[in-house]
Amino acid sequence: MSWLQRLREGLSRTRDNLAKAIPWGKNPEEVLEELEFALIAADVGVEASREVLEEVRRSGKKDLREALKQALTVQLEPDAFRAKIRRAGFSPDAKKSVVEPKGKVILMVGVNGVGKTTTIAKLGQYYQNQGKRVMFCAGDTFRAAGGAQLGVWGERLGIPVIQGAEGTDPAALAFDAASARKARGFDLLLVDTAGRLHTKRNLMEELAKVKRSIGKADPGEPGEVWLVLDAITGQNGLEQAKRFHQAVGLTGVVVTKLDGTAKGGVLVPIVRTLGVPIKFIGVGERAEDLQPFDAGEFVEALLG
Repeated sequence: MSWLQRLREGLSRTRDNLAKAIPWGKNPEEVLEELEFALIAADVGVEASREVLEEVRRSGKKDLREALKQALTVQLEPDAFRAKIRRAGFSPDAKKSVVEPKGKVILMVGVNGVGKTTTIAKLGQYYQNQGKRVMFCAGDTFRAAGGAQLGVWGERLGIPVIQGAEGTDPAALAFDAASARKARGFDLLLVDTAGRLHTKRNLMEELAKVKRSIGKADPGEPGEVWLVLDAITGQNGLEQAKRFHQAVGLTGVVVTKLDGTAKGGVLVPIVRTLGVPIKFIGVGERAEDLQPFDAGEFVEALLG
């Protein structure tokens, strides 16, 4: 099964709900009125839904489905140049670009239970397949066996893992890992962190300390800070994202478990609110079910 087929299958619940709610065969104004409610129900959000409808009206297109695809693609692609290019149309056969991280260290953050450690393993395999020499840092030193879980993945993938004993200061461990990556000349270090509630100020300050420690060991790093967000949380995930962004300055978002929700439209307010791109999306448990995000591809799978 191709990635586009897996993506369509993963978004089937959201797509089916939209298809049932939107009366495509009726007069345009009636379609637009129902479309607003359908988008809001899919967690696109009130403001974003209204902006999308305005874009559809301004386009003057008779084919409202195609106008909607273009409007959603522009909302999901913060890079105005790429969004402009995509207005010309979407080709499902287009080759996806590789997500090339800035710098050499990616700090992975998020709340408990979003699948950070598994996502890091999948990303490690992805970048291995791109020919990069990858290291892991098992920075989740609070969760029982948190480091061991990433260690198992590292052994499976042949990726070295910097680990510490349970209760080790995560900032000190991150410092050691960043120093090791630099000394050994590895291309990329993925740093795991303990899941934490965004409302706990002391835990968010600790996360900022981890980021500063990496910078002390390797100036200019981490080049990327990615939030792992569970799509099932929907609009509630937005508040999480805002708090993490304030604490450590997110540069991207990885959205997992899109196959488990009927509210796949939540990607729109994430991009709109934070102003940072979606880097990867996941629609299953297998490594190949996590792939680089492509706005046009996502909208095509969402609307059919």
